[in-house]
This record gives sequence, C-alpha cells and structure tokens, in this order.
Amino acid sequence: MGLIRRRTDTFFYLLFLCLLFGLMLTAFNVYELSSMKNAESGNGKVVDNQKYLAWIHADHLNSGYLNHLIDVLDRVGYTYTTNGDGDWDLLWSHNYPFTDLAITQLQKLKSYQKVNHFPGSGFITNKASLVSTHIPAIPLAFQIPKDKNAFLEEAKTHPEKLWVVKSNGHRGIAVKHPNEIELDVTESNSFIQEFIKNPLLINGRMFDIGVYTVMTSVNPLRVYIFTADVLIRFCTKDYHPFDANDLKKYVVGDDYTPPREIPGFKEIYLKGKFSRLETLRLYLRKQGEDDTKMWNSIKNTISEVYQLKENNFIAASAGFRSSRNFFEMVRFDFILDDNLKAWLLEVNMSPNLSSAAHNHNKLMYEKVIFNLLTLTGVSHFTRKPTKDSSSEEFEMRVSDDDIQVNAVCASEKCLKSCYSEECELCNSCLEKDEREFLKMAYLEHLHRRTYRRVYPPPMTQETARALSKDMTSLKTLSRPNHVMRTWFIHKCLHDATWCS
Repeated sequence: MGLIRRRTDTFFYLLFLCLLFGLMLTAFNVYELSSMKNAESGNGKVVDNQKYLAWIHADHLNSGYLNHLIDVLDRVGYTYTTNGDGDWDLLWSHNYPFTDLAITQLQKLKSYQKVNHFPGSGFITNKASLVSTHIPAIPLAFQIPKDKNAFLEEAKTHPEKLWVVKSNGHRGIAVKHPNEIELDVTESNSFIQEFIKNPLLINGRMFDIGVYTVMTSVNPLRVYIFTADVLIRFCTKDYHPFDANDLKKYVVGDDYTPPREIPGFKEIYLKGKFSRLETLRLYLRKQGEDDTKMWNSIKNTISEVYQLKENNFIAASAGFRSSRNFFEMVRFDFILDDNLKAWLLEVNMSPNLSSAAHNHNKLMYEKVIFNLLTLTGVSHFTRKPTKDSSSEEFEMRVSDDDIQVNAVCASEKCLKSCYSEECELCNSCLEKDEREFLKMAYLEHLHRRTYRRVYPPPMTQETARALSKDMTSLKTLSRPNHVMRTWFIHKCLHDATWCS
C-alpha cells in the first residue's frame, strides 16, 4: 500500500514538474516573440516600437478635407492628436500657426519637432504683398487708395487695358475698365492688377497651372518644386466671346473643368497615361511651342520670389530658437498668355489637398504629401523615433565625410589656415551651423524623390565648372547662401545628379 502511495506521489511530482516546465517554456516563447517585435540597439537597450506623433491643428477636421494627409501619415508610421498634448514630432496646421496658436508653444521647439509653416509666409501668400514684388512675371498692380495717382497715370497712358479688382483675401474678383473702378475707398483692403487679355486657350478655354512648392530653409535659402505633376484647372465656359460680367469665362472656381474633359487634351492625358504636366508639355510641343522655355520660366519665377522675400522670412524667424524646425508647402498659380509667357497670379498657403470634389486628384495629392514628408525628413528611414535617436544613428545617415567636396582641404595650406577662399568648405573652416545645414541639404537631396531644387539654382556641369573658376557672381550673397551655393557647385562637379 505504501509502495503504491509513493509511486502516486512521484507521478504527481513529475506531472507538476512537467507543467511547471511547460509554463516556463510558454513564458520564454512569449518573451521571444515580444522581443522580435522590438528593435534592439547595439548596447542591448530595447527600443519601443512606437509610432510617431503628429499634431493636426485644423478647423472642422471631421469634414474630411485632410483625409489624404491623415492616410499618408498613417502609412509612414504616424498617429495623430488634435490638442497638442504629448511629445509630438510634427505640427501640421491648416491655419497660420504663429497667430492661431499660443506663440510660446512654438518658440522653444525641440530639435526633432517640425512645423509645416514658416514665420512670415504671408509675405508671399498675401496677395497685396505678393504683387508688391516687382518682377516681370507678376502683372502690374496698384494698392488702393495708396497708389491711386499712379494708377490713374497708367490708365491714361494705356486706356486699352482692363483691370482686375481684387481683395487681399482669396475671394472677390472682377474685371473692369478704369472708369468703372471705385478709387475713393478709405481702407487699404483691395488692389488693382492688370488683366492678361490674351491668355493661351486650349479648346477655347482659359486655364491655370498650380505648382506645389516647398521652402525647407532660410539663411541659407533652399526651395524645391514638385515635378511629377501640377494642378491644371480649366474654366467652365469658353473665353470667347469675352464678357467681363461672366466670371466663369476667366476665373477658375471650385467647380472647374478637369483636363480629362477637354477635347484635344484628354486624348493625351487619358490614353497616354501621362501626368497633367507632361500632357501639357506634349500638347504644346504638338502645337510647335517651346514647352521647356515655358517650364523654365515658371521655375525661375518661383526662385526669384523667394530670393526677394528671404530677408522677410529671416526677420520673422528671429524670435524663434531656430528656423530649422520649419518647412512650408504652398501652391504657385500661373496662367500662360498666347506668347507662352507664364504670369504668376497668386500663391496659396495650405493649398487644397482634398479630392472630394474631384476624386481623380487623389493620387496626385497623396504623392505631393508623401514626397513632401520624405524631402523634409518627417517620414523617417529608421524605425527608432527621432526624439530618441543617438548621434551614431544620425552619423549613419549623414556624417562629416559626406559633405566634403574640395580636394584642396587636404593641402597644407588649408590644414594650417582658413584664410584662403579655397578653404571655406573645409571641415575645419566651417562653423558648426554651416556643417549642420550642409548635412540637411545632403539629406534633402537624397530623400527628395520627385521634388527638384529651384534654389540654389540648378546648373549644368559646364556652368558649375565656370563658376568654380570665377565666383565673382556669388560675392553679393550672404555668408550662408554663399557657402550653400558653392557647396552645390562642387557637388555638381563631382556628380551630375547634384546639379539639379
């Protein structure tokens, strides 16, 4: 009997050990599976596989007008909040955040935090400010009542001209003869701009071209445009016979006609599966026109506007810890005249990214956003959140040796002194901030996808070779812009992909 009891006790003891071993094995497997879902750093520190956090600040977000943004953010590893709580990585504000939010929230940004606007962006997106930028691509304009006498003199000299009466906002437009314009207004809330009477028409319709543009830096200035496509919108009525009272003939509204509905244009667009931009360029070439000259003039105008306004951006950014936290995408809207001259009409802050009214724009908007996020570093190429990144991780992406461009830096002359202009790009001669902005430019170039640089200006290797021998034309630039331009010249000489 005792023998049976001892055998029973032994059986249960062994059973208990088996169960205990099974539980331990299960716990170990769970731990291993959990570990596989996390990234482990070189020193054994386990990093939480958390998402990045975007703070989306926008009115009526539930209406869906930022759905494409939210979708793309989700695809690149972001979740979002609407109240600014938490340690966010990106602030995406539909409104101008520097007046819409408490300024103290933005004055002490952490190095990894990005904001989708630049202080002072109104200097190009405000209509009255833009038209005061006196460049040949912007139609002649006068602010009322300040420029009343100058306008009357112009109207007397050119009585055949028609004029667009605009408000500083994005609504309110009418074409009038000079004698129909009310000039005795008491508030400076409108301006008068020359109407382009000879627009290029496609199938009898006037149209505009929207170019998505990104400024990633000031002091030094860096500006890119989205080259994979543009927004092309046709008026809903034929231009002729012209009637100033019928805005649908010359104003592109929200109900615009898309390219896919325009005879002679849609055949290239739909059957050829080309982008809107390439469709326009192919169409112009078929008409015997110089589409390259047209596109280059658009790029040059965008570059010129930013160069003229850079000092305004620098001054507006002075109250912030760093301007490196900011980037901004806007849309430049152009029309073409029948001589193929591109006229800049306006620059839109927070351009529409909703395809609710025109669902065929969905893919383009998502590409614009995705390429923007990679260009600016908002969409990261490492799993670890930027806020926790080590210096080793940053150097893995870009280090001092990546930004070296001039062989003279190995010479005794540059190793001993930075006095010679030849040595200005040498590592020992660059200031800390200069090394940082060169590294950011390096990363932008690698991650730009279909964005292309318009400033510093693109060049050929032949042009770069000539500039490297004579830098006289760069003497008027600020020190940061001079360093930036010179660096791109040398990068272009080494590798043609850096020329544009």
